[in-house]
Amino acid sequence: MPGIVYLVGAGPGDPELLTLKALRLIKNCDALVHDALIPDEITKEAGKNTEIFHVGKRAGKCSVPQAETNALILKLAKEGKNVVRLKGGDPFVFSRGGEEVSFLEKNGVLVEIVPGITSGIAAPTYFGIPLTHRDAASSVTFVTGHEHVDKDKKSVNWRDLAKSSDSLVIFMGIKNIEFIVEELILGGLCKDTKCAVIQEATLKNQKCFIDKLDNLPDKIKDKEFLAPSIIIIGKIVEFKVNNNITKVSDVYLSDINKVQLYNKSQK
Repeated sequence: MPGIVYLVGAGPGDPELLTLKALRLIKNCDALVHDALIPDEITKEAGKNTEIFHVGKRAGKCSVPQAETNALILKLAKEGKNVVRLKGGDPFVFSRGGEEVSFLEKNGVLVEIVPGITSGIAAPTYFGIPLTHRDAASSVTFVTGHEHVDKDKKSVNWRDLAKSSDSLVIFMGIKNIEFIVEELILGGLCKDTKCAVIQEATLKNQKCFIDKLDNLPDKIKDKEFLAPSIIIIGKIVEFKVNNNITKVSDVYLSDINKVQLYNKSQK
């Protein structure tokens, strides 16, 4: 009988933002298949007999092809092993989680999905930037700045987004920032619109700068901001809470291990 695959979100980076359910599953799985950017502090929580596989994906760097990752997870599940497929952020937000679930279900494998905190929410929150505000923003759009090269038709229309959303949260937008900014301005977004760029959110090296829309390309180059970074564009950035950066905790999962986690088998 096939094992169960748990598609689990690891959160944005800070190990303390891992959910208790995710931690319990990691501790008890037979196999752990994880992407890049998952802190060692999290993967070390796997049991001593757990098989661990790194299938890291980073833009522009060597990685395991998606087809090979799918085949590996399927093989492990068919061997009767319970597998945690661990992804950064939330598994259903720009993470190919939907593709993996579809593949596994077509091959007769049961999948359970455990959400995680996406960096699109954690990044602005850690730097005191609300994504909605009664006086400034009633809508938020999460959008990729890097659509798949094999996609039949591009679906991101930046000129339309300039008019349709109060707050834009852009994932993977550093490489194409010049094009994105140009299209947003052509779409009618004021070139003086405030923006924030946040790199390595929730980690010890996290950093952020705020500037006007038309300054973004040059500032990103000057400040050497690299992926993974989140870009927030909109009036909402003006509502940033001053000097309220959430500190990265020095408490680690090893300190949380003393807490008795909920077990469904216990009553």
